[in-house]
Amino acid sequence: DKLAPYLRPLYDALSDRLSMKRVKALMAEGLIEIAPVGYMRGRTLNNAFIVVDEAQNCTYVQLKMLLTRLGWHSTMVVTGDPHQSDLLPGVSGLSDISERLEQVPDIAVIRLAERDIVRHPLVASMIGVL
Repeated sequence: DKLAPYLRPLYDALSDRLSMKRVKALMAEGLIEIAPVGYMRGRTLNNAFIVVDEAQNCTYVQLKMLLTRLGWHSTMVVTGDPHQSDLLPGVSGLSDISERLEQVPDIAVIRLAERDIVRHPLVASMIGVL
C-alpha cells in the first residue's frame, strides 16, 4: 500500500499495452515482477526483459548493483531524466553511469530531445524554457 502511489505510473504504462486483467494474471504467474531496487541485490536476472524506471533517483552504487544483475538471454533498459532527480544535487548516479557506458561496445545510450516528447505539445514548449 505504501508503494502504490509510486507504482501508479508503471501500472498506467502496462495498462496502455495490456488490460489490467492481463497484467494481474501475468503478475500472478510471475511473468511480470515489480520490485524495489533493494530487492535486487544478489539476484541474477536470466531470460528477462528488465526495466529500471526513474533511474535518476538511484545513486551510482545502486545503478551499478542493478546493472550487474543482468543475466543470460536478458535485456535491460534504464530510463530516467537526470534533470528531474528527487535526490540531493550530485547524488544521482544516472549521468555518470550513462557517460561511462557510452564507451562500452554493445551498449546504447539514447538521449531524448524535445522532439521525442509524446505528451501534449505544450510540454515540449515548456521543457525548452524550464
